[in-house]
Amino acid sequence: MDLIAASTSPESDPRDRKHFFFHATPLRKVIVAILRAVFLFVMDMRVEGLDNFPSDGPVIVACNHVTNFDVFPMQLALPRPIFYMGKMELFQNPVTDVLFRNMGAFPVNREKKDPWAYNHALKVLRHRQTLGMFPEGTRSKGRGLGVARTGVARMSIETDTLIVPMAIAGSDKFFKRFPRRARVTVRLLPSILPRPGETPLALTDRLMFTLAAALPSEMRGVYAEMPEGFEESYP
Repeated sequence: MDLIAASTSPESDPRDRKHFFFHATPLRKVIVAILRAVFLFVMDMRVEGLDNFPSDGPVIVACNHVTNFDVFPMQLALPRPIFYMGKMELFQNPVTDVLFRNMGAFPVNREKKDPWAYNHALKVLRHRQTLGMFPEGTRSKGRGLGVARTGVARMSIETDTLIVPMAIAGSDKFFKRFPRRARVTVRLLPSILPRPGETPLALTDRLMFTLAAALPSEMRGVYAEMPEGFEESYP
């Protein structure tokens, strides 16, 4: 989803009438514990670089996106709850609406720019929580990294919040080898902070080339080859 950096949202947005959580609710803790147990049967997860993830304070976790299942290793790999955007359709049913809001999700309109969702994401960071984002905005479905949107970078620049890139490989193999477990590797890379005067596009490229370098070559997509001269500013 391509978000905008506006600081205002429609006054009459119906989402303002709902309660969203900025902490791990009891229901969320139960569900995460159940998911952790269930995924032991389908996932052999290896987590690398956990020391790159801060124990407290606001942080944006920016992850590649291959399948809808990415959200599970993304959360199960971390000791802190992740708050994330979900497509608005998931919140139309009253039961799933309550469930996803308890899980830290909030709805985003994918059909157009959504200042409400952007502002809610900023609230997550103001509450010193972990915001999970997929810079590509949609699943790559095995085609490798796609061109990323600049929403993550804009948010990082506006709030001076560090970005922790997360590279996930193997989530597309869930259930395909059952009863064998899928090997899933989650790599948390050194954090990235916006540089003085850095544009959202430049920060986005820096983030995505960092992610690409941590993924298998067949998953690097449009970020497989770093442009000549880019290395001079590459961390």
